[in-house]
Amino acid sequence: MPPKKNPLKLNKLQLRTLALCQVIAREPDLARIDEATGEATLLHLPHPHGDHVHVGPFVVSARDASGFANPAVWTALTRKGLARQDGPGSVTLSAEGLAYNCGFGDRFLAPSDH
Repeated sequence: MPPKKNPLKLNKLQLRTLALCQVIAREPDLARIDEATGEATLLHLPHPHGDHVHVGPFVVSARDASGFANPAVWTALTRKGLARQDGPGSVTLSAEGLAYNCGFGDRFLAPSDH
């Protein structure tokens, strides 16, 4: 039997936010990976720049990245063991959060032109 898609029943905003955090976690200048625990600490979360947000080398619609500023998203991701906020603008993804299949792939990512 194939693994269940979205087994933790995250909503679309939670999934998008987690997917964007996973992108940030892959950037060595934007995150630190703890080899012992498999967790990734994001050094800062991006902020909107007009109608878009820069997420590592990508540009994402500000609407798609609105979960960064939504406390309810972080509450849900924390409750499900995928992430935790360590302070203002600092987030740590658990190993489970890094590995969670959000189902978006690179659908809403586009290379930055500036």
